[in-house]
Amino acid sequence: MPSVKETLRNKNIALGGWCQIGHPAVAEIQAQSGMQWLALDCEHGEASEADIGDFCRATIGGGAEPFVRVRANETLDIRRALDLGATGVIVPLVNNASDAKRAVAAAKYPPKGIRGFAFQRGNCWGRDFDAYAATDDTRCVIVMIESREAVENIAAILDVEGVDGVFIGPYDMSGSYGIVGQTSSPIIVEACAKVAQACLKHGKAAGQHIVTPTPENIAAAKRQGYTFIALGMDTYFLANGVRTALEMFNG
Repeated sequence: MPSVKETLRNKNIALGGWCQIGHPAVAEIQAQSGMQWLALDCEHGEASEADIGDFCRATIGGGAEPFVRVRANETLDIRRALDLGATGVIVPLVNNASDAKRAVAAAKYPPKGIRGFAFQRGNCWGRDFDAYAATDDTRCVIVMIESREAVENIAAILDVEGVDGVFIGPYDMSGSYGIVGQTSSPIIVEACAKVAQACLKHGKAAGQHIVTPTPENIAAAKRQGYTFIALGMDTYFLANGVRTALEMFNG
């Protein structure tokens, strides 16, 4: 199977999942179910930095690629996620080209960036030091578009070398437009369409989190050209499964 990065470069869909709980068994179950990638949410979920290594082990063991939505667009957060074995980072708080350049620099070794060299889990504690450093460009940098400012600056963000794609945060975006939670509003739909069209023009991946999957919103995402798609999340699947079982029982 091609890597996520290769899949996106070929303009094919890389389907992934979202992990808020943070326990490696939850990641392992989702990975074994057939997701190509999983993202550990260190910004809003239960996961902490200490969970990243075990998440990566469980995800890779289950046959998927580990991504981390880092806590913030900060050098050490991005570096730490990659050192612990993530094959990609999803970086929040990117509103303009300068923010995007900071994210890329943190993820790339010199001379392309400022990531520090070390023996770490990603290079098998130094065993694969040279090979790992030489494959710097195989790791993905996805920046989050979750504000009105970011939508307005989308072309400049996509022009930044090293940005592999974007990932829309629909709820934060709705808040920035003053319509909190109204992710199906025509305003948000139009903003998302603008981002997707810009990605197509710049040859970058457009990403979307379909938090509560339905046949309709899945079909819409495919039709609109999204290729980096997170389908549901562990907390949603757990709660929805319990509700479904209770509804069947109560009947």
